[in-house]
Amino acid sequence: MSKTHMKKNKFNLTLPSPAGDQDGIDKSNTGPATIEALQLKLKELDIDDTQRERLEQFLSQRQKVGELCADVFEKMGELGAGNGGVVWKVLHKPMCLIMARKLIHLEVKPAVRNQIIRELKVLHECNSPYIVGFYGAFYSDGEISICMEYMDGGSLDLILKKAGRIPEQILGKITVNVLKGLSYLREKHQIMHRDVKPSNILVNSRGEIKMCDFGVSGQLIDSMANSFVGTRSYMSPERLQGTHYSVLSDIWSMGLSLVEMAIGRYPIPPPEPKDLASIFGDDSMKEHLDASQSGRALKGNRNSFNFPHPPSEGPRPMAIFELLDYIVNEPPPTLPKGKFSEDFVDFVDSLKKTPSDRADLQSLVNHQFVKRSENEDIDIGDWVCKVMNIKPESRS
Repeated sequence: MSKTHMKKNKFNLTLPSPAGDQDGIDKSNTGPATIEALQLKLKELDIDDTQRERLEQFLSQRQKVGELCADVFEKMGELGAGNGGVVWKVLHKPMCLIMARKLIHLEVKPAVRNQIIRELKVLHECNSPYIVGFYGAFYSDGEISICMEYMDGGSLDLILKKAGRIPEQILGKITVNVLKGLSYLREKHQIMHRDVKPSNILVNSRGEIKMCDFGVSGQLIDSMANSFVGTRSYMSPERLQGTHYSVLSDIWSMGLSLVEMAIGRYPIPPPEPKDLASIFGDDSMKEHLDASQSGRALKGNRNSFNFPHPPSEGPRPMAIFELLDYIVNEPPPTLPKGKFSEDFVDFVDSLKKTPSDRADLQSLVNHQFVKRSENEDIDIGDWVCKVMNIKPESRS
């Protein structure tokens, strides 16, 4: 990445802008394509009939929604906050349709504001079973609104807080979907995600796993640069050092996120032996590991997931300088040996610090852990309903 796409921050670290001409984004696209054109693109995707049907339903629904403005929404409750914005569960009154509306307060000039809205409209063409659906974006009363598909299970960081740890076989399904989402963005739109982390992976009671908040608007991220301290903790070493980066940077972030969700805490610095003893002292995932290692799928016993105990408090949080220095200069996080299947440990171990040594998307898609996870019959929706206490009746 050229220096023209770099931005200095108050920590004197180089924070790359998320989108630019090098990504092949056509900034002249100022509106959604026709539904017929989008349906043609769906035929090119390697998805099953159920996924295609749901995407077509969404596209038809979005077309009926039309242009968005603040007056058509009624707030139903706050879903979360982060990256400079608050996300609300809202009702689109004319359609009686529930959406997620992210509000980002920005004090910028009208020209910048209009550029952000224009760039966000690229999301109209990002239609995949692995990407959260986009209804539209607009500006009102000093805030940019980004309206998205509502995912009733919430984000994986919230699920992690409820579950303590996430079982390996659930993480396997998450891995499959994240890899497919990254591949879709790269192959169909020539863009990277740039912000892979548990809070940007959403689930619902139908068992769908989708990614959100990927960086199509360089202007928006530049305008929010001071709010990205938390996100840097998932950035790859090459991004933090300000050198060229690629989709391999997203792969680093995915690996870091998987280790976090597997052990129940952010893995930098790595847990001490006493922390691991506290985390895995009562190994409530043993049943799942035994089943995995003996080749037995969960079919017929899909509702028997155990919920791990919350992890220990862990070490004191690192200062941001310490943390970023550790990511750049110390070995990458790994899974504790003996607690997970060999396939999963090997998968995470392939996510090396040096980009040239790191496994690429294609290698990971063909990894034994991914192949095994893809074939396992697991009711993700049922698991999500139990963890998040969602009534199964709400599933459709």
